[in-house]
Formats: sequence, C-alpha cells, structure tokens
Amino acid sequence: MFDLVTSASSIHGAYWMEGAGGIFCENEAMSWIVSLTGLPDGAFGVFTSGGTAANLSAIVTAREHWRENDAFKAEKGLIITSIGAHSSIKAMAKVADVDILLVDTEDIMYGKAFQKTIDGLTTHQRKRLFAVVGTGGTTNAGIIDDLEGIATICEKENLWFHVDATYGGGALAADSVRHLFHGIEKADSITIDPHKWMFSPYDCGAVIYKKPELAKKAHAQEGSYLDIFKDEGAHGFNPTDYQIQLTRRVRGLPLWFSLATHGTDKYKETIERGIELAQIAGRLIEENPHVELVRTPSLSCVLYRRIGWKPKDYTHWTYENHRKGFALVAPTKWKTGDTFETVSRFCFINPDTTEEDITLILDSMK
Repeated sequence: MFDLVTSASSIHGAYWMEGAGGIFCENEAMSWIVSLTGLPDGAFGVFTSGGTAANLSAIVTAREHWRENDAFKAEKGLIITSIGAHSSIKAMAKVADVDILLVDTEDIMYGKAFQKTIDGLTTHQRKRLFAVVGTGGTTNAGIIDDLEGIATICEKENLWFHVDATYGGGALAADSVRHLFHGIEKADSITIDPHKWMFSPYDCGAVIYKKPELAKKAHAQEGSYLDIFKDEGAHGFNPTDYQIQLTRRVRGLPLWFSLATHGTDKYKETIERGIELAQIAGRLIEENPHVELVRTPSLSCVLYRRIGWKPKDYTHWTYENHRKGFALVAPTKWKTGDTFETVSRFCFINPDTTEEDITLILDSMK
C-alpha cells in the first residue's frame, strides 16, 4: 500500500537536495540491513532495482578499484564464482565486459575448491583475476557457500570478495541460521533483495559496500547541470553516487514503512516461518513414498523429485496446476554427477503458507 504512496509522490531519489525526506527514510531501513551483515563501521549501501543492478554495481566498483593500479588498466578483468551462482552474475559479467570462471559445484563452494581453481590459473589469468563472488543462499537451492574460507583466501590473494545474498540475505535476521553466514562480515560488497525475503514490493534490491567511498569513485556521474547537487552547500547523502543508475525512485520507502509499522521482531518471526515451512515440507516428503528429497532443505528452499517422472511430467503437472488456479510450483534442474536432472522446487517466502497447502501440492503428484 505504501508503494502506491511512493509512486504517486514521484520523489526523485537521486540527490539529497531533491528527495531528502525519502532518502532519509531509505537510509533508516538500510541501516538495519547493514547491521544484519556484521560489516564494520562505515559500511553502507543503497537501494537498487534488483539483484542484477546491485551485483553489476558491486562488480563495476571492484573492477574500477582494481584498475587504479596502472598495471591492470589495459587488462580485461576475470572473476570466479560457482555454477550454482545466480544467473544475474553471468549476465552482469557480460554487461561489465569481464570474463567469468565457474567452479564446478552446484552445492557449497568451499575454500579448498576455490583455492584449487586459483592454483590452476595461467600466469596471465592470475593477473586478470580481481574478484570472487560467493553466494549467501543460492536461489535454486538455498545453499550458502563457505564464506569464511573464501574470505580468508581473498584476503591472502588481495581479491575483492563479493557476496551475492539476493535471496538468502533475509535469513541474516533469523537467529536459527545466522551462523551459516559466518564470514559475510569480511565481504567487500554484499547484495540483498528486500523484494524477495524482506517482503518488499518489486522492484527493491540493495547493494552494500564495506568502503562506500570506492563505489562513489566508480559511479559518481559528472555534468554541469549536476554540479549544484554536489556543491559543498548541498549537504546530504546522494544515492546515485553509489550504483549504476542516475534517475531512481525511492524504492526503499515501502520497506522503511513496513519496518516502522511491524517492527524488526516481526520480520525475524516471518523469516523464521519460511525456514520452518521448508523443514515441514522435508518431513512430509520423507513420509510420502511417491516423492523423495534431492538434498536436505536449506533456508526456505526444498528440492525434491517425483519418483519415476520424466521432465515432461513435471512440465505437464506445473501447467495443469497453473491452469486450475491451484498452485504454481515450477520445476528446476539439479546437477547430479555429470548430468542435470529435472526436479521440483519449493521456496517458502509467504508466512501464511500452511502445512495443508504443502500436503495438497504433494498429493497432486500422486
């Protein structure tokens, strides 16, 4: 409802002079998100249109910081992530014109596997490597990489450590799983999508920097008509300086209003409910002979297979349930050995989902 207010107000949220009130409220919500990460004092971020824009802003910042060294100015950058990373990582690498090397694991990317990948680089590849992307909750399966192990290697190798927590970042508020994110506080940048597990309307992403001044150096736009907004008399925080967009609405306002209305404890409670629902689904799957778990539920994601089904069966089932208006549970793929298997996937975000809902969906697969 407050997104309607935000849209109707049409506040230009690029510069403090134009949208101070809205930006102030955004910053209050951002302060809470930053506090969840455990990043050191001085860390801060801005709201973006989503995970792709947030990841792109972070990697451009990392690349520009890397290129401050004259030895790398003419080099095409290289980043490392896992095959389980979100599709936006590959997309933004293309836009930023950097090469990407994928560690062959859809499960947890451990520091040991990451180090092995670095050790296998050629001398020139090693020179071009400037950043690593770890995942704080893969969108496909809720898997959290070995953030502590990766952070240690990045520090040793002098690499930018970016954590893509677009989906899983909401779980930082959940005491039951917060320990799984150990090491995220050592990241140079983190992305979180409030429009996923923080119940914000589309489009609301966020990018956070350990050192925001590096992002400002990479993104601040110059133009004579913009000079007044950056004059020493124009005190305040200018969100446009910290991400790729100049024109932006104050998309963080609905999150701020929701936090002000319900309180952060309510957020913790509802996020914990999503995790609980995944555990309930896992138990129900184990109790039903016609389905089985592909892997242990992680965060609010559950991957499971209908025993005996082929890919076309999952497709038909999804379309049929959608046509009836019953449920939309889409199939996905999971790599087992050298092959990708079609399976089904739950991702619980809505705290009003019930055990009965899950039972009915599983029963529809009989």
